[in-house]
Parts: sequence; C-alpha cells; structure tokens
Amino acid sequence: MKQIETVHAAGHVLCHDLTQIIPGEYKGARFCKGHIVTEEDIPVLLSMGKEHLYVWELQEGMLHENDAAKRLCAITKTETMNRSEVKEGKIELTAAIDGVFTVDSEKLYAINSIDEITIATRKGNFPVKKGDKLAGMRVIPLVIETEKLEAAERIANGTPILNLLPYRLHTAAVLTTGSEILAGRIEDQFTPVLIEKLKGYGIEVVQHVLTGDDSETIQSAIASARKAKVDLILCTGGMSVDPDDRTPGAIRQSGAKIVTYGAPVLPGAMILLGYYDEGTPVLGLPGCVMYAKATVFDLILPRIAAGIPLTKNDFTELGEGGLCLGCTPCTFPHCPFGK
Repeated sequence: MKQIETVHAAGHVLCHDLTQIIPGEYKGARFCKGHIVTEEDIPVLLSMGKEHLYVWELQEGMLHENDAAKRLCAITKTETMNRSEVKEGKIELTAAIDGVFTVDSEKLYAINSIDEITIATRKGNFPVKKGDKLAGMRVIPLVIETEKLEAAERIANGTPILNLLPYRLHTAAVLTTGSEILAGRIEDQFTPVLIEKLKGYGIEVVQHVLTGDDSETIQSAIASARKAKVDLILCTGGMSVDPDDRTPGAIRQSGAKIVTYGAPVLPGAMILLGYYDEGTPVLGLPGCVMYAKATVFDLILPRIAAGIPLTKNDFTELGEGGLCLGCTPCTFPHCPFGK
C-alpha cells in the first residue's frame, strides 16, 4: 500500500475502513476497506479530515476483489439466474424461475481448489423456487493475481458450472397394478399421492388405468400411454422380487431400455427406471412412495421433470446420504436425505 493525497485518490482502493462522525446523528464506517474512491467521494473525505489516504498500489497482473467476483460470476451464472450487486467483494445468485438446480461438481471442486478463490452453492439436483438463493462467490484477499481467475476460467471452459433448468414434462400416465385394487377389495391410495407430487412440477395425470397384475395388460396400458404421447409413465406397486409382482418384467417386455432396477436408497430401493426410444421415461414405483413423505422418487423426480436423462451412475451416487432417518416431523427437503 501507499499514502497519497486525497485530492488525487479517485480510482484507488482503500486499505482500511474510514469512520465518519456527525455529532448526534451518525457514527460508523462511511467508507469500507476495498472501496474504490470516486471523484464524488473526495469532498466527503476532506470534510472528514482525511487529507491523505492509504490505498492499495494495484500492480499489473492483479485484480480488485470486486472485479474478481464479477469474473467468477461469469463462469457460474446462466440466464435463469439473477445476480446481486457486488457487496464487500461478494456476489450472490438467486433463481429467476422455478426449476431444478444443477452443479458441475467436478469443476466446482477444481475451481475451489485454487488458492484464495471461493464459490459456495446449495446442493445440486434439488428443486428451487423463484427467488431462492443459489450460490455466493468471492475471493479471499482484497486483491488477487489475475492468473488465478484465468485458471478458474480455463476449468469452466466457456460453460457455466451451475445451471437452473425449467420443468419440461407436462403430462403423465399412472398404471395402478394389484389385483386387489382392480377387484375393488381395497382403495387405490397410491394415485392421489402421485397426483399431488407431480402437480408440484407442473405435471398433470391425463391417463389412469387399473391393470391388475397381468403382464400383458400392463404392457398394453404402457403401449396406449406411449401412443397418446404422454411425457411420463408411472407404474405403481408390484416392484418386489415376489413371483406375483410382475411390474418390472412387464416394463422390460414393453420395450423399455432399463437404466436401473434398484437403488442404494432407503426408502425406495426397489425403484425401476427405463426409457423408450422416443425418450419417454417409465418408472416402476415401490409401495413406500405411497406412504413415506420422502423416498428415492423425490430425489430423482426434479431431474426427470426437467427432462434430464438419468444414468446408472446417477443412482449409484445417491448411496451416500441415501438413508432417510425417519425424523418426526419430517422436514424434507431441509434435511440430510439425498445430500
């Protein structure tokens, strides 16, 4: 840092807070460390008795924290996000739409491994509402080497490492298995639960069929849903290894390419996900989805609703954090489940 005359300070960066005292009215930091002095500030500083100031002597190859935060913002923000003004070297991002928030975890880790750079985000792959806070970023020192920001930009490689995707699926068919429901011996309590869950993502159930446990009937109902071009097909119940539970086999035989039958998540281990050639996802949902507030279905539904194709690896990664603790009352998603 160096000392300069206040009258020549415009454009320089303050090294420390400057307190202003107005008797009976105000006492506090009028200008904060890191503030870039403007021409309009100079008369105020002189009125505070500041004939000289200590300022950072910015050298070539160095960036002020505010400029660094802006460059971090450029490698994280998409058009579906809003950004704050720079405040004390920090920028925050909030959701501009309802959707599912995603993070390129590998790139985020690599960028945060660069000394003195920090980007903090909420957990990826969870739904957010418009206005929700998504991320905050800043550098640690008041000034930082430009080469560190350049290294972060190389890692991002021209693509924002965060994303917020709108929900793209709008219609669903629900196929309710179980001979006891088809015969009217018990009430279908599964479908109302699904209707409410799907509604939260803008998906309407436009077909509902009671299929019983007959494999050919299930396959026929799936074919009808595909012909109607619904966006999502859900088969409820009949997902265990019991020989009488024929839903997984019927889905396979209907032509679906199975991504997984089973997931390291409790509740919901017996879930099945597949895709048809046209890209329509089909799920076999175990009975826990009907009575448990949070299951594997709640962890994957946001991405499915946003049209993100899931892989076997996406399910495998759910193992750490995939154990619901059964808290009373349930506070999902504000809890460790899925995180």
